[in-house]
Amino acid sequence: FFLLALLEESGYLARAALVMDRLLQRVGLPGQAFVPLLSAHACAIPAIMSTRIIDDRRDRLVTILVAPLMSCSARVPVYAMVVAMLFPNRPVAAALTFTGAYALGVIAALGAAWALKRTILPGESRPLVIELPNYRRPSIRNALVETVDRAWQFVQNAGTTLLVISLVLWALATYPKTDLAALPVAQQQTFAELEADGDAEAAERLLAQASLERSLAGRLGGLMQPVFEPLGFDWKMTVGVVTSFAAREVIVSTLSILYGLGEEGDEASLLDALTASTDADGAPVFTTATCLSLLVFYVLAMQCLPTQAVTKRETGGWKWPLFQLGYMSVLAYVAALATHQIALLWA
Repeated sequence: FFLLALLEESGYLARAALVMDRLLQRVGLPGQAFVPLLSAHACAIPAIMSTRIIDDRRDRLVTILVAPLMSCSARVPVYAMVVAMLFPNRPVAAALTFTGAYALGVIAALGAAWALKRTILPGESRPLVIELPNYRRPSIRNALVETVDRAWQFVQNAGTTLLVISLVLWALATYPKTDLAALPVAQQQTFAELEADGDAEAAERLLAQASLERSLAGRLGGLMQPVFEPLGFDWKMTVGVVTSFAAREVIVSTLSILYGLGEEGDEASLLDALTASTDADGAPVFTTATCLSLLVFYVLAMQCLPTQAVTKRETGGWKWPLFQLGYMSVLAYVAALATHQIALLWA
């Protein structure tokens, strides 16, 4: 918010919107959509809230529906994890893949806007008519006041929703509680051996791993695993997908627990565990095809229920949030499936 306020104060954002107007008009978006789409790279929630600057309701609705396709900061930990597995010793290839993930989000957003304006939301966008302000040195004071105001609006409009959804998903990942007596005999013996060796931390990680596996979220992931199997996902990745509806980056901590590293497991240990993981037949779980499929899925999927709640608030009902969830989920699944199959053929 602060950096955007500085750009706005300097007179740059108005010019950027004018420059982008011709390109955005071609895909059915107004020039004013540039600012929400830019801010969506930080978070889709304030981006959707900022679409209020767009006067035409149809243009505003299209912008709201495509804004979550932009790669927000919550996706960065997932991108980093996948890219590190794909190219551990090739920094240039890793950087290009990381950049490609951002580019895919932008292309998907523009393509979705073009499709929406030619199907369910037909009509031409209004041409941008704007009085360009002079370039000026931004006022730090005004930027701070604007930042505080927007941040407080975010807390009021989205903070309560975030809290409620986080609590619900925490409950799904925590209950029903699993005690030591409910574990299989082999796991009980392992637990006892770890405690006898004085490794209480490893014993606690084992219990946390078993608890998450038997929680409602873990069971739901197990039920959904056949759906995600064509994408190359095993049941652990599917559980990660389920829990990441709270926030996309939650998949990292979820996988850390499921692989016995604890919620605060360091990145190097997690990457080693993921790279070394195998299925029942001894084949690697995270192959190149699976990693690319996972990356594409997280670029395109709507895995942020708080964003859905804000979309509902801004559109006045559940019709458009459910449509947004549906089309993004289908797009992500089909694109990830195609990526997985092509990568297998290429290999």
